[in-house]
Amino acid sequence: MPAAVAAQDVIAEARRLTPLLAEYAEEAEAGRRPPAVVMDALREARIFELMTPERFGGLELDVDTFLDVGLALAEGDASMGWLTGFYVMHNWMFSHFPMEFQEQIYASGSYVLAPAAIAPSGTAEEVDGGFRVSGRWSWGTGINDADEWVIVGSFTPNPDGGRPKIWMCAVPRDEVRVEDTWHTSGMRATGSHDMIIENAFVPAERTVLASVMAEGVESPLHDAPLYRLPMMPMLMLAVALPAVGQAKASVRRFAETIQNRTLLGTKTKQSETAAAQMRLARAELEVLQAEQQVRVMVAELMELRNNAQVPDRARLAAKLAIAVDQSKRVIQSLAESSGASVYFSKDPLQRALRDVQMGSCHPTLNLDFRLEMLGRVMLGLDPGGPV
Repeated sequence: MPAAVAAQDVIAEARRLTPLLAEYAEEAEAGRRPPAVVMDALREARIFELMTPERFGGLELDVDTFLDVGLALAEGDASMGWLTGFYVMHNWMFSHFPMEFQEQIYASGSYVLAPAAIAPSGTAEEVDGGFRVSGRWSWGTGINDADEWVIVGSFTPNPDGGRPKIWMCAVPRDEVRVEDTWHTSGMRATGSHDMIIENAFVPAERTVLASVMAEGVESPLHDAPLYRLPMMPMLMLAVALPAVGQAKASVRRFAETIQNRTLLGTKTKQSETAAAQMRLARAELEVLQAEQQVRVMVAELMELRNNAQVPDRARLAAKLAIAVDQSKRVIQSLAESSGASVYFSKDPLQRALRDVQMGSCHPTLNLDFRLEMLGRVMLGLDPGGPV
C-alpha cells in the first residue's frame, strides 16, 4: 500500500479513537496507567507501528503523519497522547541501533512498547564486550506497559576531565526495578515512575551514541528521510502535541458548555453574553495560531532534516515552546470563565488544565530558555546551550 494512502488511513484511525480516549480518560487518570481497552485499540489501529521501518513490518511514516496522529489522540486525552507519542518515537530511536539488535527486537512483531529515559542519569562503565550500566532514571513514561526493552541514557566519564560520552543503552525490562513514584497532579495516566538499574551488562550491539540521534546522522541501515531527522525537534514535538490537542478540545467543550449554563439568578445563557462570546472567539484564534506554529515547524523540519543549522534548530524549538505556552494560556482562560464546577477533578477541562500545566514543564519546553537561545543566535552569539 502506498505510503500516502497508509498515512491517510492511520490518521483516520487516530481520529476515530479520539472519543474512546476521552471516554476512558478519567479511568486512566485514576489508575495511573492506560486502560487495557485503550491499549488494545491503539494496537489494532497500528498506531505504535507509525515509525517502525518497513523492513520490519512497520508503517515507516514521516513526522507530518506523527503530527496529525498525535493531535488526534491528544484531543481525547493528554496523557494518552503523551504516552503514545513516546512509544512511537522510541521505535524510531531503535532504528539507529546496530542492525543485529534491530532484527532481534522485531523478530516477533512490528513494534515494541519501550520506555526511554534519555537524560544521562546513569553510568555506563566500559567493560569487555560492552558496558556495565547502573543508575536511577526518573520520568519512565510507559514503564507500566513495557514489554521487553527499556532505553536509558548513560554516560561514560572522561578520565581526562573532558566531556563524557553519552550512550543510549537498551536494557531488558526484567533487569529494571520500578519504584512507584508517580503521584502527581497531572499526566497521571502516563505512569512515569522511576526506573532503577544495578550493574546490568549491556553488549555493545545494544548501544548507540546519543550524538548519532541528536545530530540526525544519516542512517546506513534505513533509506527513508524519516531516519535522518535530529532527535531534539522530534522529542519536543512529542511533548508539545498534548497541549495543542487539549487546547483544541477545550475550545469545543467550552462552546458546548456555555450554551447550557445560565447566569446565576437569571434565565440568560452564558452563551448569550458578549464576554463569553469574545473569550470563545479569542481562544479559537489562539489555538489555530498555536497549531499553525506547529505545522510550520514540522514543514521546516521535513525540509531541513539533518541539514538544520544552529539558528534553524533554535527557531524550530522556540516555535514549539511558544505553541505550548499559548495552548496552556487558552485552557487557563477558558477555565476562568467556566465557573467553580470546572474544579471538580472529573471535569475534562480541569484535567486538561492539570495535564497541560504539568506537560509544559518538560525541560525542552522552557519558554524563557528557548526565546533567549533564539535571540542569541539572531544576534550572532553562541546559543548558550545545546540545540
